[in-house]
Amino acid sequence: MSTSTAQAGRSEQAEAVLTSGADASAATLPQIADPSKVAPRDARALSKLFFDQLQVLEEGTPEYQYARNTLIEMNQSLVRFAASRFRNRGSGEMEDILQVGTIGLIKAIDRFDLSREVEFTSFAVPYIVGEIKRFFRDTSWAVHVPRRLQELRVELAKAKEHLATVMDRDPTVKELSELLGIEEEEVIEGLVATNGYTAGSLDMPASEEGQATSSGRTLSDVLGESDPAMEKVEDLHALAPLLEQLDEREKHIVQLRFGQEMTQSQIGAELGVSQMHVSRLLNRIISRLRAGMLVDI
Repeated sequence: MSTSTAQAGRSEQAEAVLTSGADASAATLPQIADPSKVAPRDARALSKLFFDQLQVLEEGTPEYQYARNTLIEMNQSLVRFAASRFRNRGSGEMEDILQVGTIGLIKAIDRFDLSREVEFTSFAVPYIVGEIKRFFRDTSWAVHVPRRLQELRVELAKAKEHLATVMDRDPTVKELSELLGIEEEEVIEGLVATNGYTAGSLDMPASEEGQATSSGRTLSDVLGESDPAMEKVEDLHALAPLLEQLDEREKHIVQLRFGQEMTQSQIGAELGVSQMHVSRLLNRIISRLRAGMLVDI
């Protein structure tokens, strides 16, 4: 059987369904064996009938579920049409895009109202496209960035392209802020956030002045430096159990000297001892802690 013959057969079948279902009650919706195989042109006509019945059926009944599910399957061509616009965008698999688009289709079906006299296709496509765009916005970024900055990135890209065309050069931050009507700090924040859209691997070959090198060095070999605060963290981690070994009076002296940053004279007044005695106590405590830190574990 040729393709044209098969299509003609499906159209005749859809016409027969419409004819038989035109005067049908809500309880006798026409049965469609495989709604996913209904041609898009026929799906438009059949959808009107099913939406008309959907409005009078009681939600939760088998008839209601049948009508709703049939509408979803019949209009999958709208999802495929909308998804095709995003085929080469990002790293999303087409199967994921179709699933997300179907969510948009379901929302459109649940919110469609025949009384508006709007074609369902015109009503549904923005829902489907919007759901797919939301999917890319929420999953394509390599680093989580607030939605405000994600949307600002799009506006900045459009503004940069427009100004670059008009001025034949890259626009400045001030020019972008004037065009968008926002503060320069916001523009800078948006430009910085753009770096979070994609991420490069630290195993990528290092380059010098834009040219790849053959030294075998990767970005992890040349980027970053030792954080001096890390050594402090390690010292504090090693010091914690040694402080626990001090008696209550010694802990109190350490807290006064290094926690509250009191002078030896102030500590002496607090404890009722001389400044010289406090000095000897501190030297003894610090010597014990230093000896514990230097033990080779």
